[in-house]
Amino acid sequence: MRFYALLLTAFFSASQVFSAHVPTIVFVAGEFEYHSKETLPAFAKRLGADYNVNTIVLERPDDEKVQSIPGLEKLEQADLVVIMLRRMVLPEEQLNRFKKYLDAGKPLLGLRTASHSFENWKEFDAQVLGGNYQNHHGNKFKTVVSVIPEERRNPILRGVSGFVSDGSLYKNTPLQPGSVPLLRGTIEGAPPEPVAWTHEYHGGRIFYSSLGHPNDFKNESFQNLVHNAMEWALKQPLEKREKK
Repeated sequence: MRFYALLLTAFFSASQVFSAHVPTIVFVAGEFEYHSKETLPAFAKRLGADYNVNTIVLERPDDEKVQSIPGLEKLEQADLVVIMLRRMVLPEEQLNRFKKYLDAGKPLLGLRTASHSFENWKEFDAQVLGGNYQNHHGNKFKTVVSVIPEERRNPILRGVSGFVSDGSLYKNTPLQPGSVPLLRGTIEGAPPEPVAWTHEYHGGRIFYSSLGHPNDFKNESFQNLVHNAMEWALKQPLEKREKK
């Protein structure tokens, strides 16, 4: 009997592995200040090489006057969307693709300028991200990032420690009700500001961080932060690819 029990255990374990859903993560790069058309594709490529995920990268055309992102129909395939957009006036049909995705209760990660993604949906920051973007402090100040002590055991902060970001500190105080700050940023002569938090929109898990300077993507803590936030948003760990 013990042999059959072990055999059944092995069978069901194997079935769970083979039936595990491979998530599709869509990255959308649409700003020109922080080189998201370089950092997001590189992050997606590394993620797809190391983990069993499908990655799709959508990019705004190089002409800054073009208010369009080709390929947004790919959002229909997405289990998770990661955005770094800035002050776009998307055509209604394209903007509605984002709204349809979010209205379905699907998760989203917003980075840096995502707080002011849409000029024709300015409520996005407060409603979806749970933020309160009010511009930023001067670029001459680097931001000292630290973990909020009460949240140090949060799984999104696994492998995340304090570091210095070259990006200016965004003003977001106070956050919207229901937002949970995870990291704070400080500069000399100003009160601290939340720089990473979670929120919920129509039942979907939302993560936002005002970090996202090109040098942040080189920082292990920031890389861990984004990776952990993806797993949290998807409600599943990302499975490592087997090395051939």
